[in-house]
Amino acid sequence: QVHLVESGGGSVQAGGSLRLSCEVSGRRANLYCLYWFRQRPGQEREGVAGIEEDDRTIYSDSAKGRFLISQDVAKRILYLQMNALEPEDTAMYYCAADLGDGCYYSALKNPESHYSWGQGTQVTVSP
Repeated sequence: QVHLVESGGGSVQAGGSLRLSCEVSGRRANLYCLYWFRQRPGQEREGVAGIEEDDRTIYSDSAKGRFLISQDVAKRILYLQMNALEPEDTAMYYCAADLGDGCYYSALKNPESHYSWGQGTQVTVSP
């Protein structure tokens, strides 16, 4: 079992930055993907980015060039640096873990049911 706890959300004005963190504990795996997802008000959950154990990364089109996913493997912390934030980035942000498999672009649109999820952290961007 994997336990995930997000932090770092908050309120920021458009153009500002935030860094989200996700502490990972519990079961380990040599192969994994850690994802960031978000759910905007009234919309489906959507993938933002993913990172594998070797630091290979994937990004959604909306995140490319503005967001940076990274990890501290020793501390088992996942990060999402978000820059040039827009009101459309307002959402609940979740981290998710898929142990035993790599990152897939298809998963950003359709996450698998077996992922482990955190409780989320709210990001609000005002105009």
